[in-house]
Amino acid sequence: MAACLMLTTAGSEREARKLARALVDRKLAACVNVIPRIESTYRWKGKVETAREWLLVIKTSKARVKAVEKAIRELHSYDLPECIVIPIEGGSKAYLGWLTEQVKG
Repeated sequence: MAACLMLTTAGSEREARKLARALVDRKLAACVNVIPRIESTYRWKGKVETAREWLLVIKTSKARVKAVEKAIRELHSYDLPECIVIPIEGGSKAYLGWLTEQVKG
């Protein structure tokens, strides 16, 4: 099983928790860490913006990436939600085994 991390942000704590819960409930993620109150600076529609956001670190499998992306687009309030995939190159065999079991479809 190829494990990966996915990153997205949310504009409120409530939305971040809703996304995290939905991904775990749907067995699309084994675990989602919600990191509160980050500050993001970005260009949107020709203007530089700054916003307070909540970062979600999603632990899943490569086989579930497309389904996670679809769920994020479905549940997210942003027009263009962040969705970045980072492969996990190694780690605790026991933890990665647990991760695999949690996201089996």
